[in-house]
Amino acid sequence: MTLPKIGRARRLAPLLLVAALLAGCTNPPQFTTPTSGRALGSPSAASSGPVSRSGDLTIPPADWKPCPDASKGVFPTPPQNVTFSCATVKVPQDWAHPKDSGTFDIALVRGRSSTQRDRVGSLFINPGGPGGSGFDYGVYRAVYLPAEITRRFDIIGFDPRGVGRSTPVKCFSDADLDENFGIDPDPVSDQGFQQTVALARKLAQSCGEKYGDKLPLFSTEQAARDMDALRAAVGERQLTYLGYSYGTLLGAVYAQLFPKNVRALVLDGAVDPAQSMQQSAEKQAAGFELAFSNFSTWCSNNPANCPIGPDARAVVMQAIADSRTAPVQGTGRKATTGWVFTAVVSSLYSESSWRMLAQAMQDLRNGKPDKMFQLADTYAERDAEGHYTNMFDANSAVGCADSDDTPTVEQSRTLQSQWRAKYPLFGGALALNLICAQWPGKRDPYPTGPAKGSAPILVIGTLGDPATPYEQAPALAKMLGVGTLLTWKGEGHTAYPQTGCIIDAVNRYLIDLKVPPAGTTCAK
Repeated sequence: MTLPKIGRARRLAPLLLVAALLAGCTNPPQFTTPTSGRALGSPSAASSGPVSRSGDLTIPPADWKPCPDASKGVFPTPPQNVTFSCATVKVPQDWAHPKDSGTFDIALVRGRSSTQRDRVGSLFINPGGPGGSGFDYGVYRAVYLPAEITRRFDIIGFDPRGVGRSTPVKCFSDADLDENFGIDPDPVSDQGFQQTVALARKLAQSCGEKYGDKLPLFSTEQAARDMDALRAAVGERQLTYLGYSYGTLLGAVYAQLFPKNVRALVLDGAVDPAQSMQQSAEKQAAGFELAFSNFSTWCSNNPANCPIGPDARAVVMQAIADSRTAPVQGTGRKATTGWVFTAVVSSLYSESSWRMLAQAMQDLRNGKPDKMFQLADTYAERDAEGHYTNMFDANSAVGCADSDDTPTVEQSRTLQSQWRAKYPLFGGALALNLICAQWPGKRDPYPTGPAKGSAPILVIGTLGDPATPYEQAPALAKMLGVGTLLTWKGEGHTAYPQTGCIIDAVNRYLIDLKVPPAGTTCAK
């Protein structure tokens, strides 16, 4: 079967859009516990009541209908031995006022293997972002998870509120996104910086003008409460969940809100919710610098596969510098600094992209930017006609709603020069969280703290992860209080199911609820 169009989980790094590399609002801020009046019934009451209840609401069962076309856009041909059903569940727009706030639609897809036997239940999946389509990713993972898992579980993908097929948030035009991805992510001159500030302000205001006081409703806590409604609608007394990247944050918030409703949570590519936005952005800058250094070392050791060796860093830095003054002309657009930078970011999520990055940079030196644009467009979710998904609209709406500690524009400018000195390729860009700094909506921070009363939770960290650096994994496991850390000595963003040791540990946990011994480390 030809490989599908998606397949890597991610927590977005930043791009000017939300800060730098995808920094900005995509990084997890530090939050306080919500006020006592916000919960809608105790988690323990929810778990012991009827399956059709979430909090104080009765949730109708999901009305599943066959949807064989669900795989279009994910697979070039329909996958064999998997059937897909789809449903839409209505959830309150505001869980603090569930009966009079209106509703959002949440789109679900269920993949069921024709070889299924000894069914355990439903495995919910989130790919990260925030803003990634869990619907499409659920379709993908219904085919590309280990057979041992697909034989025992229905695979449930869902687009969180604001994303894709669910009630979407859309406030950025294609033209504005082209400008966002093309602009210099690390402007040095005051004029360049003010242009960047102005674009970020325009993007933020476009969301404020369209959604107004509804912007806080796209927060992670609201989405976590939706997830319990989905659990109830699907008919599960407890949640079995696989969350990648930002999906680990969503899972961690769920565990705090509904600890008794947890059967098993796998949190891969962990986000530390207790970090401030500034701390998270700086660690991400360090993570991408490390990943790029590893790429550069690979180039030196593999000259046959890396035409820009032996000093790949110097070549990429020169390409970025050249793009500021003489960008290469491509079809319909120029390979400006932002596009080159985005291509580099895109390639560092997976070691399998390193060879393409090397060739793309070599082609760019020869006046051919096509491969560079291919990498960048994959990250930006931009199609051949120049249209974007709502990934980055949702990314900003969720990230900025979550954040109540965003550095100001002035603070970001100071951090920019400091971080550029420490992290030459990524620091300046990741310091600029200019959309959230100018966000017009109120904020709705998520809780941070232990998941008291929850079943054990498996937290996975990868030593070479650029987007969610490894140290966040032990921090998350410790914060939850019921977390068991599993370490992969690998490269790229997220670990399951990339290597046998990780696969075996996760499968045993999901099926038999057996956590690996504390301190388990899997070799590359």
